[in-house]
Amino acid sequence: MAITQEVLQSAGENLNPYEIVQTQIETAAALLGLERGVVEILKKPKRVMYVSFPVKMDDGSVRVFEGYRSQHNDAIGPTKGGIRFHPDVTMDEVKALSMWMTFKCGVVSLPYGGGKGGVICDPHEFSKGEIERISRGFMEAIAEIVGPDKDIPAPDVYTNPQIMGWMMDTFSRIKGAYSPGVITGKPLIIGGSKGRSEATARGCVYTIEEALKDMGKPLQNATVAIQGFGNAGRIAADLLSGLGCKIVAISDSKGALYNPAGLDLAEVERLKDTSSILDYDSRYHLQNREALLELDVDILVPAALENVITRKNAHKIKARIIAEAANGPTTPDADKVLHQNGTLVIPDILANAGGVTVSYFEWVQNLMNYYWSEEEVNQKLRDVMTQSYRAVRSIAQEYNTDFRTAAYMISLKRIAEAMRARGWV
Repeated sequence: MAITQEVLQSAGENLNPYEIVQTQIETAAALLGLERGVVEILKKPKRVMYVSFPVKMDDGSVRVFEGYRSQHNDAIGPTKGGIRFHPDVTMDEVKALSMWMTFKCGVVSLPYGGGKGGVICDPHEFSKGEIERISRGFMEAIAEIVGPDKDIPAPDVYTNPQIMGWMMDTFSRIKGAYSPGVITGKPLIIGGSKGRSEATARGCVYTIEEALKDMGKPLQNATVAIQGFGNAGRIAADLLSGLGCKIVAISDSKGALYNPAGLDLAEVERLKDTSSILDYDSRYHLQNREALLELDVDILVPAALENVITRKNAHKIKARIIAEAANGPTTPDADKVLHQNGTLVIPDILANAGGVTVSYFEWVQNLMNYYWSEEEVNQKLRDVMTQSYRAVRSIAQEYNTDFRTAAYMISLKRIAEAMRARGWV
């Protein structure tokens, strides 16, 4: 995380992601005038499973790992959401992320509720064989509550298609039947979808294109800063550069680069793959990674972890557009400052919904056993993202509110309608 928890807590700001999403629900629900029963149901996950499971390590020892799977709301359909392997996984984080997934699915009109899972571990410490055994062990532990019509996991932080393949295989063995629809983000050969690996970033770029159109600003030479150069950030940089944007700043966990004339993206990517981005020309090193967030650019893409734009630094943000490729990068206090300053924040539940949208396409293809071309997938994704962006913009204008609140309003209204139809409230 770019800004330490200690610094932020000293600023008196609430950083608990579970409490943050509850605040976001309350704000949108108040504008809609939703009945209290609906709000109370949506403020808590329906189910959270805690598991511990043993894994035999390469040296013959046995280590016990802990993990969680949260299922927020299944009024509209099965729950859906990623599994992350990270040393800082907590129950409150997983609960919050499952709730954000519900609203993410809602804003792009998918027939899903939100789920999320995580294993407390640092995958960099383990061999490939140990990662496989952790993956299979976690799936065995949660198998009773997941399935194609229950809860469909996907990749997240430090997980990937291979890990999804192992998990799908484990579930299929337990059930005694090939079950590709239990998980998305799989390798193509076992039911993955074309276009899935780029989907989160591609969906984010589609919303950026719409935002620039609204501002009457061309893509050509629009300046971009990317905070977080993992899968989503790197692909977003490639796609935006391909559209004519100028990538002027990039950061990862080791450092940050800035060249107002534009970075050599191919060289940055080569160094990322072979050594470190800090082997790039030292004239373009930012001494302080957090300074990237405050650069004078057209587009800022936070693509790392939560709580990097806060009350402490929001007033220093100069970007005209913030497109949240990460989950929860902006706190509610920061949102207020950015909205007052006229910054357009394309919220995470819209900006990074491309991943779950193409995961939905993958699930549909698995159920049909009929697969689409990459061009079809990308066009369907563009249609979903642009229509959803315009719907959020329309609500924001109608209620004179920010895009995040508008996006929540769309989701809350949809989920509340489903709960009423099912007789839950």
